[in-house]
Amino acid sequence: MSNRLPPAWAKHLKAQSAPPKVAQPPKAGLPSIAVGSRMQADDMLLRQALELQKDERLSEAEELCLRVLERTPNHPLAFYILGTLGLGYDNEKALRYFGRAVAEEPRNPYYHLSLGEAYLKLSEFARAIEHIQQTLELKPDLVEALCSLGNAYNGFDKGEMALPLFEKALKINRNHPAARLGLPHTLASLGRMEEAGVALKETIDERISVPTAYNALVQTRKFTEEPPELTAILTEIRDPSHGSEGAAALHHAAGKVLNDLHRYKEAMDHYKAGNQAGGGKFDLEAYRCWVDAMIETFTSELFASRGAYGNPSELPVFVLGMPRSGTTLTEQICASHPNVHGAGELSKLRRVANGIGFPKRSNADLGESIATLTPDLVGILAEEHLAYLRERAPDALRIVDKMPHNFELIGLIYLLFPNARVIHCRRDAIDNCISCFVLQFNEAHSYSADLETLGLYYREYDRLMRHWNKVLPGRIFENRYETLIENQEEQSRRLIDYLGLPWDDACLRFFDRDGSVNTYSKWQVRQPIYKSSVKRWKNYESEIQPLIEALGDLVSN
Repeated sequence: MSNRLPPAWAKHLKAQSAPPKVAQPPKAGLPSIAVGSRMQADDMLLRQALELQKDERLSEAEELCLRVLERTPNHPLAFYILGTLGLGYDNEKALRYFGRAVAEEPRNPYYHLSLGEAYLKLSEFARAIEHIQQTLELKPDLVEALCSLGNAYNGFDKGEMALPLFEKALKINRNHPAARLGLPHTLASLGRMEEAGVALKETIDERISVPTAYNALVQTRKFTEEPPELTAILTEIRDPSHGSEGAAALHHAAGKVLNDLHRYKEAMDHYKAGNQAGGGKFDLEAYRCWVDAMIETFTSELFASRGAYGNPSELPVFVLGMPRSGTTLTEQICASHPNVHGAGELSKLRRVANGIGFPKRSNADLGESIATLTPDLVGILAEEHLAYLRERAPDALRIVDKMPHNFELIGLIYLLFPNARVIHCRRDAIDNCISCFVLQFNEAHSYSADLETLGLYYREYDRLMRHWNKVLPGRIFENRYETLIENQEEQSRRLIDYLGLPWDDACLRFFDRDGSVNTYSKWQVRQPIYKSSVKRWKNYESEIQPLIEALGDLVSN
């Protein structure tokens, strides 16, 4: 939940020295409100709404904002607060409310900033950049805006443009957490790992976002001997002030160092503790029902009857599969070709799915959503998607979206783009699951926090992929991680041939490629192909029996 106080309160209150910092709760003793009974009543309700938001009573907060709008239509601050309530829950709704706030007060920098950040959450990077730049035109030294613009450029594969923004933010406020963490993240994405490590150590020395900084620091290198940071991390774990989220980050950081040092049992103990501290729960039964519905809806007959609806463009390439299955490596090999652009992990396809009422992992009626896909609508959605891709690389012949969970939407991909290339990355089931388990994913990946649940989820992923291969025979290229590791050139040539492009030797030196990488694989993808991650699970065999049992016949010896 966003607990962000609209700094726009300053607009509606008498002389206030400075707007509150973003993401800070309102301070007591605010000055008296401007005269006018209706304005006073509106302001009182909006104050109450913010208090309810802080207590996570979101529906009650929303009701108060709507009451204000009934009495004072187009109240910009009510729209703004409604937008903050939607962030992280319904980003499309948040986008609409922030847009209405901007329309009412186009000179308010905070409204533009929040609208830009909402676009950023939806991977609409060009629009995000537009509104955040507008914020900085109105308020050039707003640190939050500088950091948000840096994040937008990182998302837009423009790490070199993000770097000076974080540097400027630190000159204004050297202890701002977003700037302190944003700078090393950008450096790491550009492959400047040593500099990123130095910046993170400085952040830790200043006691700023310590758990997050340690978690990022240990990802910048591989440890061959015990570093002093390990003792420090283990000390921090005992500090209850870091909370459950901080504890999770620290346990995962300790696990990563111990894994590098081949102290596997200790590492797994920390990974388990970190996932337990995260507290995520996943409704596996609901997901099974959703997979059932996908299989029942997306039949061979459906594709045959609607095959002519889609756009014939060959521009889109979707690299997908389970997280940690080799999607980043695959994208980097493809994107090393001069005619291919790697766009990273885009949420655009999911946004299209949401826009047509496509249920996300729920047992809603998929048939109703598919029925709305008339030839005209398919044409509009496809052309809009292509325009979105072309914003990133107008001259590329192929643009790669490597959002792993697009494996859930392969049916939609082929309805929109019958000539799209879909590359399915598959890896040894246990290795793949262990690689998920040892990372601190966000709530969207709560299936990975428990070994048994993770194994059962993997079975559902496998079941859905088998269905796609059955109803779309020969259309999906399966890229086995182990095959790629064993014979890089041969498999890379197959990949480029599948894309319909001539071979280029640059694809063998993907690790020398310029550009930023913004996934958990930032360090690995800057290295030549290595084989140490194959059969990695053997190191943990005695600790992961619940996973092995859950995977059942998907386990390969």
